[in-house]
Amino acid sequence: MRRTLALAALLSLCACGQKTALEPVEGTALPPAPYGAEAQPTSEELLALPPTAAPDRSVELRTRSEEREDDPFDLPPE
Repeated sequence: MRRTLALAALLSLCACGQKTALEPVEGTALPPAPYGAEAQPTSEELLALPPTAAPDRSVELRTRSEEREDDPFDLPPE
């Protein structure tokens, strides 16, 4: 039990490394610019999510409190 806790603590400490600007590995380059793009996107631009990946909710499902209908499947435990 102690070994698993020690291992979990060690792994969690290893996971929280220093955060710095992302750079390509030496000897490699960023992917080529998309077709029709005027400039090569930076690493930050490549990591940014497009709006369609996490859209904002545009419709409020409930506008006011409403009494719930009786649920026939909400049965007490046997």
